[in-house]
Amino acid sequence: MQTNPTPPAYTSLVAVGDSFTEGMSDLLPDGSYRGWADVLAARMAARTPGFRYANLAVRGKLIGQIVDEQVEAAAAMNADVVTLVGGLNDTLRPKCDMGRVRGLLTEAVERLAPSCKQLVLMHSPGRQGPVLERFRPRMEELFACVDELAAKHGAVVVDLYGAPALADPRLWDVDRLHLTAEGHRRVAEAVWQTLGYDPEDTAWHIPMPATLPPGWLARRTADVRFARQHLLPWIGRRLTGRSSGDGRPAKRPDLLPYEDPA
Repeated sequence: MQTNPTPPAYTSLVAVGDSFTEGMSDLLPDGSYRGWADVLAARMAARTPGFRYANLAVRGKLIGQIVDEQVEAAAAMNADVVTLVGGLNDTLRPKCDMGRVRGLLTEAVERLAPSCKQLVLMHSPGRQGPVLERFRPRMEELFACVDELAAKHGAVVVDLYGAPALADPRLWDVDRLHLTAEGHRRVAEAVWQTLGYDPEDTAWHIPMPATLPPGWLARRTADVRFARQHLLPWIGRRLTGRSSGDGRPAKRPDLLPYEDPA
């Protein structure tokens, strides 16, 4: 008689990164963000009494800021699982030194891998559209570095970039940079399975059923709203050297027993 393998006995999780890991745009009623890392922590906590969770992610952070502000703190927590997703914000900048990005990502992995039982890296998802096509070479160079570091340091890689479902614009918020709640749920499922837990959704990577595309007027209205509310402010921050994360504290800075905010 075949039996299922024993699920992993992970007792703590620390998440490191930028807005993707902070949880934008999975908005909760109180105005805060949930996101895939919180969903994952809730699932792990349901299996393990006393499960502890910290989320050091802050929106807008570049890989250098993640290394300077989050990596040492995360390593000192000695958590069972650490997730690290960073560098994508760098690739989206008009000027990007990919050699520097690779070096900083290497520094982060070399510090975090020995501090935990399992380091989790990712190929970030990409929304279909002109932005993805423009920056695809940089993104794929970043993901190649992720694969090399994972192989060298025993990390696992969650390939969200290769999941057709997560390229669907319907799983992205109106800002076209962040996943919806359903997108974050699918990411949490992908990480959950990569960590060795039994699947709760075997079809997370399968695209949603096709629907009729919006008409010309609806598309143009959405484009204008996007430009006014998101694109122009983003360009303004780039020109002035500001970031949406300036002055913002870590989402959950201490490794404490997980409590469901609901």
